Amino acid sequence: MRLLVKLVLRLGKLPSDVERQTLIRTHDTTDPHHGCEPSKRPIREHIRLGIVNLDKPPGPTSHEIVAWVKRVLDLRRAGHGGTLDPGVSGVLPVALEDATKIIQTLLPAGKEYVCVMRLHGEVPQSRLERVLQEFEGEIYQRPPLRAAVRRQLRIRQIYYLESLEREGRDVLMRVGCEAGTYLRKLCYDVGEALGCGAHMRELRRTRTGPFREETAVKLHDLADAYVFWREEGKEKHLREVVLFVEAAAQHLPKIVVRDGAVDALCHGASLAAPGVLTVETGISPDDLVALFTLKGELVGLARATMNSKQIYEAEHGIVAKPERVVMSPGTYPRKWK
Repeated sequence: MRLLVKLVLRLGKLPSDVERQTLIRTHDTTDPHHGCEPSKRPIREHIRLGIVNLDKPPGPTSHEIVAWVKRVLDLRRAGHGGTLDPGVSGVLPVALEDATKIIQTLLPAGKEYVCVMRLHGEVPQSRLERVLQEFEGEIYQRPPLRAAVRRQLRIRQIYYLESLEREGRDVLMRVGCEAGTYLRKLCYDVGEALGCGAHMRELRRTRTGPFREETAVKLHDLADAYVFWREEGKEKHLREVVLFVEAAAQHLPKIVVRDGAVDALCHGASLAAPGVLTVETGISPDDLVALFTLKGELVGLARATMNSKQIYEAEHGIVAKPERVVMSPGTYPRKWK
């Protein structure tokens, strides 16, 4: 039986799904001679600043998948947004070349999985549902013996945990959880709470932050698209399977800056209040935020020093300190001394 091939239509909420409003501090124009909209980047630039939402097959390791992507696209650098065990399939975002600078934004992003849990005894559905609800919220987990991290007790958040379908002792579950949650251990603990025991039979990741299963592509799709471009000059398919680097920051609160502030930020300067045009709600001090230009380009990541209301009202002072710069210096003219 392969329950995982069934379509899961119900959508859960991860912390990154919070709805934000945009607060407009002031309006400004952008110089069309500098920078460009992400959709208009030359194809080589598009690849250099690209993200592939890859559908990993069961079998190879995440490291092997990244090595294959580098070989297929003839790249020097690539990195993935969260390890999947060899036997696990599903969403594995792979950042290309300079886009690897922001792969850190995906590592702590919320994850969603569907898994098949095999119960070791007969359990009424009503009791199963009740026990699953008890595991929502904070749980304690100790990584298994084969884990690549230290086996110390730690707290992980389960955002939602529900039974989708059941055939006898096999239960198809959907789990929204914090990164670093071990689903095999979760199934074991659910079995202990039920008193009959349980283990995980199959696992598939259906979401990593903003990247979802519905838009994931196969490795052979990526290879075919690259061949179409190199041999026939057709960019369309490659642009469809390689996403903008900006896609990896969609789950972060955003600050749009004026053109005059961009090059200073590219050289590692902090963002001062006069450089802010718009800011999204929901920002707290020390939150990771994404800095964008008026053309929709990602400049880099920064740590907020104020909340959204304070940034909106501030006339001077530092509102965010640089964390990672993505845009190359010189893309916009220097306006600082």
